[in-house]
Amino acid sequence: MEERDMYVKKCPYCGGNEIIEAYQNGYACITAKSNIWGGQQLCHSVCRNCGSVVRSYVKQPEKLLKRKDRRV
Repeated sequence: MEERDMYVKKCPYCGGNEIIEAYQNGYACITAKSNIWGGQQLCHSVCRNCGSVVRSYVKQPEKLLKRKDRRV
């Protein structure tokens, strides 16, 4: 289990405790309104028991910002 998934230990829908990481393919990337070229792949934490998406996130949120607006 990835470190970022440690926060989701139990599915709020079925009570399952096995959370897996999944990635959305194709054109399903997220872009910031201010930086349409800074797209990031959308990742999900999914309950293996019931299939519910219990968390969605991007791995590198700083890349959504324009280079000049990123933290050093």
